[in-house]
Amino acid sequence: VIPLATTIWLTITIATWVIDFLTQIPKQINPFDGLDPILVGLLNFAVGLAVPLFSLLLIGLMARNIVGQWLLNLGERLLQAIPFAGSVYKTLKQLLETLLKDSNDKFRRVVLVEYPRRGMWALAFVTGTINAQIQSQMKEPMLSIFVPTTPNPTTGWYAIVSEKEVVNLSISVEDAFKILISVGIVNPTASNLPSSSKAAIAKPLENLQFEKEQFKPVPED
Repeated sequence: VIPLATTIWLTITIATWVIDFLTQIPKQINPFDGLDPILVGLLNFAVGLAVPLFSLLLIGLMARNIVGQWLLNLGERLLQAIPFAGSVYKTLKQLLETLLKDSNDKFRRVVLVEYPRRGMWALAFVTGTINAQIQSQMKEPMLSIFVPTTPNPTTGWYAIVSEKEVVNLSISVEDAFKILISVGIVNPTASNLPSSSKAAIAKPLENLQFEKEQFKPVPED
């Protein structure tokens, strides 16, 4: 959806710019001068639409051959060499590459975490393990998780939690999204989980024994 929407937006933007440019050409050099105004409008629209589509086609063809790939890589290296623009481009590129991947690739499994307080649970997605530098500062294995909001699960919070503090759920990522978007009205069953994913579930919720730390109240002064 995102690549298609981006392509449509880019096409409309370039087409609008080309049409505005054509309408500002002096009559003396305008090849469409003297024609019916309706026909001129249609021709301007056709040319304006053809330019971005042809440009996208040309870029796609360039990316498919060695020379075109070399030119694209050269342009990317030149852009990254610019002090501020290079950092912004690299960050945006990594972000888009992550967002445009399929959700099943981004999210490893669905879990429950106690959030925002003890006794209240929230659905979360395991996005991976933390890097070695952070893990070296921890006493136990940690996980990177994404806690989405509802009914819009595209926003949320990133958190690092202990692996033993999450509850693995035997539901697929797709079914978890259904629950979030419907605010719990839709409750898919575990049978929708692929067989390969079921094997990765550590323990079902009903058999999981929680080891809760005993918190002592802080004495008041």
